[in-house]
Amino acid sequence: MTDSDQKFIEIKGVSKNFGEVIAVDNVDLEIKKGELFSILGASGSGKTTLLRILAGLEVPSQGSVLIDGVDMTTVAPYDRPVNIMFQNYALFPHMSVFENIAYGLKKEGMEKEGIQEKVERMLALVKLEGYENRKPNQLSGGQSQRVALARSLIKEPKVLLLDEPMAALDKKLRQSTQFELMDIHYELGITFVIVTHDQEEAMTLSDRIAIMEQGQFVQIGSPNLIYENPKSKFVADFLGNINLLEATVTEQSDDRIVVKCEALGGELELNNQDQSNTSQMTVALRPEKVMIEKTMPTENEQKFVKGMVEDFGYFGNLSIYRVRTESDHIIQVSKQNRDRVEQSIKWDDEVYLTWENESLMLLGE
Repeated sequence: MTDSDQKFIEIKGVSKNFGEVIAVDNVDLEIKKGELFSILGASGSGKTTLLRILAGLEVPSQGSVLIDGVDMTTVAPYDRPVNIMFQNYALFPHMSVFENIAYGLKKEGMEKEGIQEKVERMLALVKLEGYENRKPNQLSGGQSQRVALARSLIKEPKVLLLDEPMAALDKKLRQSTQFELMDIHYELGITFVIVTHDQEEAMTLSDRIAIMEQGQFVQIGSPNLIYENPKSKFVADFLGNINLLEATVTEQSDDRIVVKCEALGGELELNNQDQSNTSQMTVALRPEKVMIEKTMPTENEQKFVKGMVEDFGYFGNLSIYRVRTESDHIIQVSKQNRDRVEQSIKWDDEVYLTWENESLMLLGE
């Protein structure tokens, strides 16, 4: 949650080359004060290099970085109002939890009473009261992460950079820790910038997400906006599961487009949001937007396709189906398991798939 709409971090025309390799390619970005912002991308997309530029650990080949209106492009890391929490936490193994958290304050020469007060506050914030005398090898992964977080926050930076902060945690602990991190961010109001390859993590934590590919941002927006309105096939496919189905334009006007999509049973009439001149398009449909039943729909106007369940996976809260349609296309469907009964739809069952027209997204090539 942001404190205001003012731009707090400004990245202007930043590039970073390593020899002939362009890691970051002329990117612009504005992050608001108090925002929890995620940079999401696959390995090699340039996200970690950009984080290191923000931290001052790398100097851009061109462009500038401003924090709170001050040009930080060539400022050393220790002179920036920024702290970074690394993926491996980098705790000192010979120091206690208290000493790890207090390390930065001791280096600055703060008085003992002030250190004690601030460390106690941080221990309470990260829910580690009573752990101050333990060594890192006596902590779980989640506890080690919270010590690293407390150490990063104790000097009250204007910006906290987090590099894959949940990567070392198991799935259940990762989910609970995400909410703890959101609570800490809300309480402190510090601007958080997270770099991650984990889509679920970015979706859960972020006010906004920037998706990065080959050193550039391909879409920036709220998690809901990007998920429901991707600008490209890459973004649609990268964020969550999706059916990407070939289509050919048959009619087109300023506000309406008709496409032929064999996978979805023929012609579909949609709002023309893409305004593309190409005749080849892609119809995108999220698995959770598809209804699956063993009985034929009764409504005459209801679009549907018939198929057979080729694969089926039970995940407790939901079931995933891969249905081969009569047109020999595979459509993936996710169905919420609301009742405590045995699955009524299984392998080789004949099924009917339906969807709302508003759930279809049309993407250019």
